[in-house]
Amino acid sequence: MQDADVAFSKAGVLYVGPTYDGHVDEEIAGASIMVMPGLVNIHCHSGDEPIAKGLFEDVGTAVLWGNALYEYSALVDSDADAKAACQTVMLSDLMRSGVTTHLDIASPHSKWLSLAAESGMRAYLAPGFREAQWRMAGSHRLDFEWNEAQGRERFAEALAFVDQARAHPSGRIDGVIAPSQIETCSEGLIQDAVAEARNRGMRITIHAAQTMAEHEELLRRTGETAPAMLERLGVLGPDLILGHCIFLDHHSWARQRSREDLARLARSGTSVAHCPVTFARSGMTLESLGAYLRAGVNVGIGTDSYPFNMLEEMREAMICSRVAGRSVFDLNTSGLFSAATTGGAMALGRSDIGRLAPGAKADLALVDLSHPAMQPIHDPLRNLIHCAAERAIRDVYVDGQVVVKDHRVANLDYDGAVRELQDAQRRASRRAEREDPQGRPLATLAPYSLPLAARG
Repeated sequence: MQDADVAFSKAGVLYVGPTYDGHVDEEIAGASIMVMPGLVNIHCHSGDEPIAKGLFEDVGTAVLWGNALYEYSALVDSDADAKAACQTVMLSDLMRSGVTTHLDIASPHSKWLSLAAESGMRAYLAPGFREAQWRMAGSHRLDFEWNEAQGRERFAEALAFVDQARAHPSGRIDGVIAPSQIETCSEGLIQDAVAEARNRGMRITIHAAQTMAEHEELLRRTGETAPAMLERLGVLGPDLILGHCIFLDHHSWARQRSREDLARLARSGTSVAHCPVTFARSGMTLESLGAYLRAGVNVGIGTDSYPFNMLEEMREAMICSRVAGRSVFDLNTSGLFSAATTGGAMALGRSDIGRLAPGAKADLALVDLSHPAMQPIHDPLRNLIHCAAERAIRDVYVDGQVVVKDHRVANLDYDGAVRELQDAQRRASRRAEREDPQGRPLATLAPYSLPLAARG
């Protein structure tokens, strides 16, 4: 709409239309502003990803299809002293890119819940648990080290945490049941976790079909793809969000070519959290977002890892979809924007977020149309996604309360958290050298992109 008013309060969006004649306490001049619903991020990780920046973008395990997850990324974790800083940076970067709701999959720490509440964002906190750890044998084989008792203990702790999250007085926080990866949890644990989630009326999320190594491991164990296995277990459904869900039976890298998995997902109402950036870095992509949507699968967007920039993630999603679909017509801006708003809302079982309409939550972002990156203006939404990204996000509101004002995060010490990351990365890097099974130094694990010149 052009030349429209949007009236909102803590209670929600009150009016969207040509002229609002009701009482107002404050008027925000909108002559050079685009108002849009806050973006809904349904898959991100605050635990260690902010300190992984700059380490492993150019490496991968060749025999695992070039993926860096198992051999490299698994070596880096933030220590207890860095958890709050990592979460603060992630929350701040998300808000600065227009996100008002996020689903964070992480290991609980003492400030996880309080920081999520302090930020002012709408939060779905998903404490991960699993029974197996990944173990790399050299750089040629992925093994699994099982400890079912420990997995069950972490599961119990996760249940206690999600109950605590749901009871938070802010009313903006809920819990999500999150078996960490489909291949690191037994079938019994997955079924028990889903039963507990459904007893509580909570969402479920699990990483599934995220790598070819996982895809091949499930075929070795069960002869099934991830959606087929979850269908057999009675897990698929509209309350389930599958993280990534790239390597299905139609993917060009897979062996089956049976093309049944998309129908399984669409038929069951299962949602997919699409996070293109981190996988595109390793030369992998979903085939394709447009194809999933045309098949009737509900897809939302997540950032997964750094740079925690939802608008950059959306841009990458469109580019990857058009490349994988080999057509500019594979996905348009409208379909992409729907995935990042109402698609994410549907995945979370919400009809009151991701949209601007009377009765919806007052979660919205104000885009500065006068920003140079937004000029000239024919279609401001295209300008935002294809060009300006977070640079044009001026203000962000959640429940009618400002969380970003004039490009600055309102409720968190973003600058202080950023200053902590350098030392946190150094500590994590030293630990990675100690824990690498092959004893490699950081210079081998994460070589510089350009050689350092010798000092004169």
